Formats: sequence, structure tokens, C-alpha cells
Amino acid sequence: MRKVYQRREKCIGCAYCVGVAPGFWDMNEEDGKCDLIGAYHLKNEFVLDILTDEEEQNKKAVEICPVNCIRIE
Repeated sequence: MRKVYQRREKCIGCAYCVGVAPGFWDMNEEDGKCDLIGAYHLKNEFVLDILTDEEEQNKKAVEICPVNCIRIE
């Protein structure tokens, strides 16, 4: 099992992650930033456990994010 990490405070709300992985990302209408759906807050990041077959979509989100606020480990 892998984890997706988001440093939400760095998010600029471009929504590229929503475009490439809509089942995992959603635009927050209140503050204009993107949310990692179902994630829990850990220190200064949001974290979501993903299965191996869910990794490819989120890798695309990592690659496309212009502010590098998403990573997978």
C-alpha cells in the first residue's frame, strides 16, 4: 500500500489534479484549493492510503502539479 501526501497550504487551486484523478481530488468551493478526498490530516499534510492500482492516476497528479504540493511514498 502506498500513500499520497498533499501540502494543501501550497495549493494554488489550478485543479489539474482534479482533471487527471477526479476520483481522488475535488475543488473546494470555499477557499479555491483542491482537496484530497478521504484524506486524514497528519502534521502539515493531508494523507490518503491508496492501493497499487490507484497509484497511476495519482502519479499523473504529482507530475502535473505546478507547485509540487503532491507526492507519493
